[in-house]
Amino acid sequence: MEVSNAAARQSADVLQAKQRFGIVGNAQALTAAIERTLRVAPIDLSVLVTGESGAGKEFFPKIIHAYSARKHAKYIAVNCGAIPEGTIDSELFGHEKGSFTGAVASRKGYFEEADGGTIFLDEVAELPLTTQARLLRVLETGEFLKVGSSVVQKTNIRVVAATNVDMQRAVAEGRFREDLYYRLSTVQIAIPPLRDRGSDIGLLARKFATDFTERWRLPAVTLTEEARMAMARYSWPGNVRQLKNVVEQMAIFEAGHDIDTATVSRYLPANATLSAPPVVASEPRQHSYDREREMLFNLILGMQKRIDELEQRLEGRGTDHAAATPHGAFVDFAEDNEPAPASPGTALVTYSETPALNIGRPATLEDQEREAIRAALERNGGRRKAAADELNISQRTLYRKIKEYGLE
Repeated sequence: MEVSNAAARQSADVLQAKQRFGIVGNAQALTAAIERTLRVAPIDLSVLVTGESGAGKEFFPKIIHAYSARKHAKYIAVNCGAIPEGTIDSELFGHEKGSFTGAVASRKGYFEEADGGTIFLDEVAELPLTTQARLLRVLETGEFLKVGSSVVQKTNIRVVAATNVDMQRAVAEGRFREDLYYRLSTVQIAIPPLRDRGSDIGLLARKFATDFTERWRLPAVTLTEEARMAMARYSWPGNVRQLKNVVEQMAIFEAGHDIDTATVSRYLPANATLSAPPVVASEPRQHSYDREREMLFNLILGMQKRIDELEQRLEGRGTDHAAATPHGAFVDFAEDNEPAPASPGTALVTYSETPALNIGRPATLEDQEREAIRAALERNGGRRKAAADELNISQRTLYRKIKEYGLE
């Protein structure tokens, strides 16, 4: 009887958390993740949330904070991948006046601002090694130093981190400190990918469609049973974020109509397949590879046709044009074969060695990844932020790849 009552209370708590934070779905793996989150929330331990990009990891740190003793203190979310490496220490730990160029006044960092509360470090695997050492000290002793200061400060803070990277592989490759990994992952919570959530896909699609049409006062769209089954058979590499994007597009352009399988197919990527049966996993999927590399690989497959066209154009220029263009510089060509003028304030990017893929041998994943990055930089006039957005990776990852492939 006591076990039954405990199960009923736990189910009620899970339902309450779902309603409070707008979480839709009844998949076993999702419910298990929420139950685990509620269990650890009152206990002041570091938590590492893992899962693919777009799976909804950002909800779980909020649940932890809301159900903890720190709920009345500050909650600060930090995207570690969006802060340049040169300023991330200042953002996290603060700085003193004059500690670097542009430091015209002292500034509190997030760890000082959130004292007594919770800080959520999203994309924690993107932290530079030097910052990882500072973070480890905070977790072990609660102490930190502002940039440019020698005065030790104390903070009482709970750290919840999230990543879409295989952390054990990152540790093995020397990209992440092993001691910090174990400190952050006192408790791990794995969020299931959308493809493993079965009927949740239809529930989410209906919610997104209803919310969007009501917000913009559009005629409602109706998903047929066949359409829901088709959506459940797609792998959704972008997870919930991709599903929301697709459903909102259909809500705009198919307003007032029934959505069938053919309609769904038109809004999925050209190389998408709906033949695979839906898979519902009882346990969250474990990753054995770097998620960023997988994202780039999927992007490369879709861009291969454009890359081939670019290769043909570049090869067709001949040696005459190569002699007229500075070595390593890259210029976008207009239709009349004259260099297109760069927009004001946009600098040309120079590469030391950037050959096209070698047609004489099969292109490796590294070759294709390198060429995709080079092509993205070319299309965006060398603007790295725009290229990173196009490739759907963080700027720090792009900088690392540029250095790794000699594209500087």
